[in-house]
Amino acid sequence: MNTSLTPQPPAGDVASTAATPSATAPAMSPRSLLKKLQAEFPAFRDCLPLSIGIDKQLLARMPDLDRKTMRTALGIHTGSLRYLKVMEKAKVRYDLDGTAGAEVTDTHRAHATQVLQERFKKEAERKKAERAAAAAEEAARVRNEKLQQLTAKFSRKG
Repeated sequence: MNTSLTPQPPAGDVASTAATPSATAPAMSPRSLLKKLQAEFPAFRDCLPLSIGIDKQLLARMPDLDRKTMRTALGIHTGSLRYLKVMEKAKVRYDLDGTAGAEVTDTHRAHATQVLQERFKKEAERKKAERAAAAAEEAARVRNEKLQQLTAKFSRKG
C-alpha cells in the first residue's frame, strides 16, 4: 500500500521512466566518466596527447555531460603519470578519434617534464622521511631495550 502523498505512476509506466537515463541515473563521478571516455575514444584509451579544446569536442558529442565532472575527469587524465610521460616526448596532439592534429609546443613538453620532476622529488622526499622515521623508531626501541636491561641488572643488586 502506498502511503506517500506524491502520486505514483502505474506499474506499466515504471519501465518507461527508467528508460530515460538522465531522469533516474545519479550524476556520474569523474573517475567513472574517465573510464567511459577511455572505452569510447582512442585518444583517452591510448593516453595520447589531447588536442587543445578537447572539452568542446566532448560537449559536442556528449551534450548531456556535466561540465564540472568533465573538467575534473580531464584533470585526472592529463595529470596522470602515464599522460605526462607521453606528453614529455610527444610531437603531435590528437582529437577524440585519434586523428593527429596540432603540434605539441616545447612549452607544453617542458611543463610536463617540470611536473614529473616535482612529483618524483616529492615522492623521494616522502620516502626519505619515512626511512628517517623508521630509523628513529628503531633507535628509540633499541634505547628502551638497553634501559630495561640496565634497570633489570641494577635492580637485582640493590
